[in-house]
Amino acid sequence: MVDVTVRGAGVFGLSIAWECLSRGAKVRVIDPNGVAAGASGGIVGALAPHVPENWNEKKERQFESLIAAEDFWKNVQFWAGIETSYARTGRIQPLADERAVALARGREETSKLLWKGKAQWRVCHADDLLGLVPDSATGQYVHDTLTARIFPKQACEALAKAIEARGGVITTEAEDAGKVVWATGVHDLERMNRHFAGNIGSAVKGQGALLKYDASNAPQVFADTVHIVPHWNGTVAVGSTSEREFETPFDTDEQLDAVLERAYAVLPVLRDAEVIQRWAGLRPKAKSRAPMLGAHPLFEGQFIANGGFKIGFGMATEIARMMAEMILDETDSIPAEFGPDASL
Repeated sequence: MVDVTVRGAGVFGLSIAWECLSRGAKVRVIDPNGVAAGASGGIVGALAPHVPENWNEKKERQFESLIAAEDFWKNVQFWAGIETSYARTGRIQPLADERAVALARGREETSKLLWKGKAQWRVCHADDLLGLVPDSATGQYVHDTLTARIFPKQACEALAKAIEARGGVITTEAEDAGKVVWATGVHDLERMNRHFAGNIGSAVKGQGALLKYDASNAPQVFADTVHIVPHWNGTVAVGSTSEREFETPFDTDEQLDAVLERAYAVLPVLRDAEVIQRWAGLRPKAKSRAPMLGAHPLFEGQFIANGGFKIGFGMATEIARMMAEMILDETDSIPAEFGPDASL
């Protein structure tokens, strides 16, 4: 007996399965390549918010998801019995000039309203910060307490174990049963492109690296377009590229070398750290740049959850909630800009 079949064992598929299971549904997840075989098997894991200004539905949903993430991953860890790797450790950003300082101070004020007192965005000096603190041309920084970190593959493995611990099934092959959700990333975008003979979405290559350096639970750093993310296991992740044109989707190259050099310039202490893993993969990006959620454009009565480009893990908790409501309760709380029609 299966109420919900989820196709795809990345963070969207597993989170939706977990939410449906938590609401009493019998769930089966199917992925021929196994858990976190695609973009969700990455290594960077920066769960960073949009800046607190020019607020819209997408930013609000991301904010709610980031706030809900702590309880979500704590519950997953309880059932899985293994580390999820999630922690809300915050983020440091050096401010390059006085214009950047002025913008940051304006956002400090708007954050008090938009972040509802649940997180803080503040302008500060190096003496106010702990951890890996880069140089700043102005001597000032933004420190926010909403940004979190997660090690993507570890988090997905924990989710899979939690699902199985509560009676869900994860398998590489089975027939569809019950209500069906497609969360297959690039594969499904390419299938829709062929069907509609247009650009519904695309694969964007990303490259990242993992360094052996123990920064404990230090805040992550964002500077010179590079994310530097300390993880729970004595490593620091660096990334990532966003490549729309590429020949070898799963190979790393000189573009990753350039990212590493920028990271070393930001934090010279990392230059002597051993690079223990180089990763490359394809991330699904819907034409609308927002997640693609709702009724599947190709399969009547079935559902889609796709397009989590750069914000997949940060949005996963809210996406799981909205999709479970639609699948199980026939309640549609998905913003119009998240619907498949926004990319068709």
